Amino acid sequence: MEEQSTKTTKKHRRFWTWLTASVLFRLILIYFPQNLNLSSRPEVSTPLTSLRRLAEGYWLKQSSMSPYAGSMYHGSPLLLSLLGPLTVHRIDRMPSHLLCSLVFVAADVLNSLLIRATGQTLQIAYRQSLKSLDLDMISETMETLPSGDIAALIYLWNPFTIAACVGLSTSPIENLAIMLSLYGACKRLVPLAAFGWVMATHLSLYPIILVIPIILLLGNGPDTPRQLFLLRRHGKVEEHSSSDSCQKEKVSDQSKLLNLFCWRSVMLFLLWTVMWAVYMLLLCGVSVKQYGGLWEMFTSMYGFILTVQDLSPNIGVLWYFFAEVFDFFRNFFLIVFQMNILFMIFPLAIRLHHRPCFLAFVYITISSMLKSYPSVGDSALYLGLLGWFVYELSEMKFSFFLFCVYVGVSLLSPVMHNLWKWRGTGNANFYFATAMAYACLQIILVVESVSAMLNHDRKLRNLSSAKLQDGKS
Repeated sequence: MEEQSTKTTKKHRRFWTWLTASVLFRLILIYFPQNLNLSSRPEVSTPLTSLRRLAEGYWLKQSSMSPYAGSMYHGSPLLLSLLGPLTVHRIDRMPSHLLCSLVFVAADVLNSLLIRATGQTLQIAYRQSLKSLDLDMISETMETLPSGDIAALIYLWNPFTIAACVGLSTSPIENLAIMLSLYGACKRLVPLAAFGWVMATHLSLYPIILVIPIILLLGNGPDTPRQLFLLRRHGKVEEHSSSDSCQKEKVSDQSKLLNLFCWRSVMLFLLWTVMWAVYMLLLCGVSVKQYGGLWEMFTSMYGFILTVQDLSPNIGVLWYFFAEVFDFFRNFFLIVFQMNILFMIFPLAIRLHHRPCFLAFVYITISSMLKSYPSVGDSALYLGLLGWFVYELSEMKFSFFLFCVYVGVSLLSPVMHNLWKWRGTGNANFYFATAMAYACLQIILVVESVSAMLNHDRKLRNLSSAKLQDGKS
């Protein structure tokens, strides 16, 4: 016991040492923003996440004009009220927008802590599942892989995360809202889960699809394969929960097993969602009352996202496609591309309903690939969440290939953009080629990770059946 406590203490110290080092590294880079010039990179700042556009919108608001006048700002009025005053305050002999940079650093730290706490909850639940299946050997192996710490450190030290933070992108705040929803759902903190989901949907719209994994987390808990395997094995499930009002007792048949879904938490989530949504709309309405009201906000924010009005280059593929497509077919392809995400979520939910956190990871990856204005800040989040499943995905194919292509695309993208925009020795196809490679890379990541997770569940099922047969013989 003393050795285990000593090892745990060392792991905690190591984690906090790396976290402190990542914060210091960010602060050092913030003091040299002109040399890096990340805020002007299309991979980092998009029309929705650029702090420069937010500062422009705040200047218009201070001039008694609508912040959505023109075509600069298309973000939330709440974000404008939060970060806008920080853009005009300057500290002598300090970098511009220092206060905003500190907010983004704090958001990154909070994201890493939420990722760590959620990963620890997942690992504890998964370890209990393995023990209930008499697979203690696998459970002991998992103790050497603290998935929560690994995921948090991957997020903190990911170059994409650092670039989004130093490049004055609001992506860390959007990621914070998503992590609040997932953490609240994992811990069954219903008001927090509802608040995070409402804010994430308000800020960037696409997290609306996360309502499915959040409901599954609230209803089933963070890990449900244990129930499915026990049903196959014994026809009954025993579960004791003291942290939730929906305490489950012995179940002896399959019909009662289906009733283990905690509808009370889901109903509370829907109630809190309505309350937070009304409160958020009330605040937005007060903020934009004299500038056209909520309708102008919806048109300038969500209309701007859904209709892809800004065709400036980014790491996505929609800007190039809609720059080339005929105007006659534009509305048709807008519907096709935006509905493409919806076509994927229900089949994935049916197949991965027993893995709600992994389902959330897949949804975030797909939305980061198909959204109108993607950035590296979106990729930073799902790459961090990938660390939650470091054990389950240990046999994933093409992992080294994916890592190399990620590095290659990250290096080639600014080179191709420079050849096209500044040197004039290339064209838009140069930069679009890297965007296509990046999209294909994310497709391979989704396919291989889902395949590896399903193979892992199949392996557990086979091991459980083999143990049962050995016990009978």
